[in-house]
Amino acid sequence: MPDPDEQAFFDFMETERSASPRTVRNYRAALATYAGWRGEAFEGWRKATIDDFRDYLFELMKKGLKRSTIRLRFAALRSFYKFLVLRRGLANSPVAGVQLPKPDKQLPVVLSVAQVEQLLNIPLTLEPDPKSPAWLRLRDAAILELFYSCGLRISELLSIDVSDVDFIGETLQVMGKGSKERIVPIGGPAINAIQRYRQEAAITTGALFLSKRRTRITQQAVDQLLKKYLKMSDIPFAISPHKLRHSFATHLLDAGADLRSVQSLLGHASLSTTQIYTHVTKDRLKKAYDDAHPRA
Repeated sequence: MPDPDEQAFFDFMETERSASPRTVRNYRAALATYAGWRGEAFEGWRKATIDDFRDYLFELMKKGLKRSTIRLRFAALRSFYKFLVLRRGLANSPVAGVQLPKPDKQLPVVLSVAQVEQLLNIPLTLEPDPKSPAWLRLRDAAILELFYSCGLRISELLSIDVSDVDFIGETLQVMGKGSKERIVPIGGPAINAIQRYRQEAAITTGALFLSKRRTRITQQAVDQLLKKYLKMSDIPFAISPHKLRHSFATHLLDAGADLRSVQSLLGHASLSTTQIYTHVTKDRLKKAYDDAHPRA
């Protein structure tokens, strides 16, 4: 029988917080992992103490887990206990006082402008596959163009409907995290790529990006097409939708865009989340200076 506190929490996450299925899945896993670690000693969430969670933190660190992984697990536990305090009458959270390791200072990996251009051009250089719909390579080209043009998350791209695209105003209505909508501009090449794909695939309504079977495309399919085109490029590292998003933000800042505008385009709730890209840009400027200046 499911724990009533857990059930209430996940109902809250799905209905009131509009959390994505992935977030709910990760939070469920985090709670289950802690309970599994405690084993027979686990007497329920309301009897857990701060020392229990300090021991758990120590165990995770001994295993050599990444700091980011540890922080994500505790973020789920903290959210859960915050809910129990605010909504379920628990006196206090035993997780609140646990001091977590500081996050790793890892800067996002970004593609150069030349690498992005190479990647975006690959689909249209290929001959159509006779075993696949003729419009498939046009779809792939449109997906890559839109990722880079708008800095989308993978979940945002997968949910796009034809009606979300304003082809006259060249804007896109995006459903972001927490069901927050934003309007972002679409560049001319991306608009043209979408129009070519739509015309060839005869898409008028519903999901914009389709699978071979004409159902809404999945994340797995997008991951596969990125791997496919990576092998055909000179890019020396793995790429993902998020790396294209990082590249979008960094290239905007490199070209002089202000941080607030980039925050709005990315759909970040906090400016501090966007500020990491200023460090990337500074590093790139420093490298350019060192490479080019005769007295660097």
